Amino acid sequence: MSKAQPFDASGITPEEGRPAADRLIAGDPVFTTWNIEEADGRIYAGIWQSTPGKWRIQYDEWEYFHILEGHSIVVSENGETTHLKAGDRLILRPGFKGTWEVVETTRKDYVIRV
Repeated sequence: MSKAQPFDASGITPEEGRPAADRLIAGDPVFTTWNIEEADGRIYAGIWQSTPGKWRIQYDEWEYFHILEGHSIVVSENGETTHLKAGDRLILRPGFKGTWEVVETTRKDYVIRV
């Protein structure tokens, strides 16, 4: 395997999902995920997209992401609000709790370390 991996989802069959029912707050968001890279079951990279809705989030892993399109709002459990639009980047660390609301269908690329 090459040491360089193009960040290209064109040949990848996406996975579809939704937030767990006990986390859903509003709407019927549908997640589409293109997993581009998985290394040792600890690092994941790809592209994620969600249609509008709102759900509770709780992070056990570290995630860096870059918003490619859309508008989302992440609110921490202490009320800190972050509006995310194309070009924005964020790191969510283990232990982060709050809500994620997709206002306009949002697409991001991500790297997760478990």
